[in-house]
Amino acid sequence: MVLACSECKRKNYRVSRNKKLTAEKLELKKYCAACRKHTIHKEGKT
Repeated sequence: MVLACSECKRKNYRVSRNKKLTAEKLELKKYCAACRKHTIHKEGKT
């Protein structure tokens, strides 16, 4: 799965999760090199 920045929509991080244990999509605060700040990154399509 890919995490994309919520501001610039760039795909920055690859993550894996157990789909059986966590049904909801991931939302993590990560660093975006394009925005040059910490932003919310949401799980999207690959």
